Amino acid sequence: MKASKTRAVRLTSLTEDVAAVPEDAPFRARLHVLFAQIEREFEQLYLENQALQEKLDIATTTKESLIPPDARSAAGGSMSTQASSAALATPATQTDEVAGSFLAAASSTHKSLKAKLSSATGGSKAKASNKIKAQTSRIVSSFKAPTVVSTVVREFGGHKDGIWQVAAKAGQPIIGTASADHTACIWGVESARCLLQYQGHAGSVNSIKFHQQRDLVLTGSGDGTAHIWQAAVNWEVPKKGHSSEEELDDSDEQVEDRDRVDTLRTPLCEFTGPGGHLSVVVAADWLSSMDQIITGSWDRTAILWDVETGLPLQPLTGHDHELTHVSAHPTQRLVVTASRDTTFRLWDFREAIPAVSVFQGHTETVTSSVFARDDKVVSGSDDRTIKVWELRNMRSALATIRTDSSVNRLAVSTGGIIAIPHDNRQIRLFDLNGQRVARLPRTSRQGHRRMVSSVAWAEEPLLDCDLFSCGFDRRVFGWSIVLPKDN
Repeated sequence: MKASKTRAVRLTSLTEDVAAVPEDAPFRARLHVLFAQIEREFEQLYLENQALQEKLDIATTTKESLIPPDARSAAGGSMSTQASSAALATPATQTDEVAGSFLAAASSTHKSLKAKLSSATGGSKAKASNKIKAQTSRIVSSFKAPTVVSTVVREFGGHKDGIWQVAAKAGQPIIGTASADHTACIWGVESARCLLQYQGHAGSVNSIKFHQQRDLVLTGSGDGTAHIWQAAVNWEVPKKGHSSEEELDDSDEQVEDRDRVDTLRTPLCEFTGPGGHLSVVVAADWLSSMDQIITGSWDRTAILWDVETGLPLQPLTGHDHELTHVSAHPTQRLVVTASRDTTFRLWDFREAIPAVSVFQGHTETVTSSVFARDDKVVSGSDDRTIKVWELRNMRSALATIRTDSSVNRLAVSTGGIIAIPHDNRQIRLFDLNGQRVARLPRTSRQGHRRMVSSVAWAEEPLLDCDLFSCGFDRRVFGWSIVLPKDN
């Protein structure tokens, strides 16, 4: 129930602008101090867990240690839920209450976990069933040092509000971002500089997708429309002449040129009007043919559009609540739509009469659903799970990944690695079998400071960047990720 309320509060910025809170507000400074205290609590827990690893390795061989299987997940879950809720709270009168709840939760979690660990390592011999031994083995493996090397190698900043989605362009060293500040931006990966800013929408820009072959971008917005616009970027910083008269002023002029951002306000095509959406367009994507697009809206429908004419071809109805995501298959005429009704649907346009299949398995809002290799679909939800499905079998998931926080717009690499962005600022990597690969580092020096809303893999590393992430801290990170060879 709390997760649903948090999601509802967060999504309001899709359609309306929330006034920015002054940076010098007293309660804001106090929250920063309290967050730092909480982070220190987690660092202490992490160090204790590392120290416990050696004891657990010995305990599993001597059968003298039993760790409750939910100890770690319970601790992480309770804290992350409170942290996500507090990040959205702004009234100054609530600061002390929020602070008290944070410190109390951190303190109680610390004491509870410490008591459980001390009792587990200091107990006498006990007989364990096969089930408990298997659970203990999984906990031990989760404490082991990761075999994945991941670091932040690029940081992009400039948006004035939270960023809903990030996308990478195949074959070019650029990325795109869609923000609640009503703009979309194209960034150069090498320079980490905004090369082009699109200002054609009148509402929050909720999604962004590149055309596979042409310099075109598709965006969906809270103004109820989707736009296609020209993403022709200027790679070079304009240079002035070098005559003796201008030499003294040249450096100042080039600094101004470097900070200047090209802007675009007119789309090539706008998808709206009769037969269009009646509410927020939350997501949009290109079909594999690139001559049609699919959009999803809070009006509970998705619409198939013709790119050349800008006219709606077919409405896709059936969801009981607002849509949250749409995604198209990269090579086939298949589309998946996700909804707050706890389901996602597969639409097959390969035949004259489209077929639809309903996938049920989540207990809360399905926040994203994307295609993966080997005819699989991966779905993420506010119920804190990620499920891997086979297109030919919609009855049950092939694998279920359980986490400690709500899942936002995930992405799957061509190698089959799922990148999962969370409300609790974490990014986790799993494979399609549900096995954990890594958790990307998050410290005071690197990582997101608020919820991570979206991730995107680069099909080929873009200047050492394999993965891009964005969040409501208004920042985008480019990550270098070195996976084990067997992955």
